[in-house]
Amino acid sequence: MSAEKAAVFERLAQTFASRAGADPAASYVAKLLAKAPDAALKKVGEETAEFIMACKDCEGAASDHSRAKVISEAADVWFHMLVALSRYDASGDDVVAELARREGMSGIEEKAARPK
Repeated sequence: MSAEKAAVFERLAQTFASRAGADPAASYVAKLLAKAPDAALKKVGEETAEFIMACKDCEGAASDHSRAKVISEAADVWFHMLVALSRYDASGDDVVAELARREGMSGIEEKAARPK
């Protein structure tokens, strides 16, 4: 991932921080944060369902439109997850760091190492 693309997480984190406590009528992020945690979490669930359906619709379809829909829905899921993460002082960078920590580790091994 290029540094420019990685910087998206930082810019989003700055936007979320600036919108915390802002007028919910003037900002979608402020609206989600004002109704935390439920609003953002419900949107994560809703957008995840839409992502799943886009993936299912894309199966066997050889269209750029289907692929674009999958990517668009994935972006919606990520966005709402990042809003939710911001409530817990976590960011996309933290998630990427966790993925890097797990890189090269068997999924079975990683799951077994989790605290019970």
